[in-house]
Amino acid sequence: MTSKNKNLFSMSKSQKQLLIVDELIMNKIYLVRGQKVMLDRDLAELYGVETKHLKQTVRRNMDRFPKDFMFTMNKTEFESLRTQFASSNERGGTRYMPMVFSEQGVTMLSCILNSKRAIAVNIQVVRIYSRMREMLLTHKDILLQLEKIEQKLGVHDTQIERIFLYLKQLLDPPQPPRPRIGFRRSNEE
Repeated sequence: MTSKNKNLFSMSKSQKQLLIVDELIMNKIYLVRGQKVMLDRDLAELYGVETKHLKQTVRRNMDRFPKDFMFTMNKTEFESLRTQFASSNERGGTRYMPMVFSEQGVTMLSCILNSKRAIAVNIQVVRIYSRMREMLLTHKDILLQLEKIEQKLGVHDTQIERIFLYLKQLLDPPQPPRPRIGFRRSNEE
């Protein structure tokens, strides 16, 4: 058994649950209007409150949620998102269009919900958003490096083709016409 496997098995139960929860949270982050956001119902589930209660609390504190922290999805956005998670219900199980929260909005939610669970979930969500940003930057650097390599290879491709052409000419040079050897008839000239 390798040391990596030993470390995996020696993890505590709470650490393993946190890994599962991290994946669960990451799967509940969507891209809407160019922002990474979480739905009200997913946050309510994570915070251990009803969606109705979460929405009421947000409505009572609307001055804390500018449009870059929270917005309500329109019907088109909701339909597009609903097809992503294949909801069979016409409205996707909701009566009203969902509220969606950016990373800052999630942080503000933990302030107004003010429970230990909300604070713990918020810390975890913020850490996940940070990791996602880091991964995006890492992938962006890798993509830039690949583009540079591709550009270099593009220039080298034409040079390599030219080398192969010269090699073929060296291996099989074109034959100049040879003068005919032998007797000539008087009518052949």
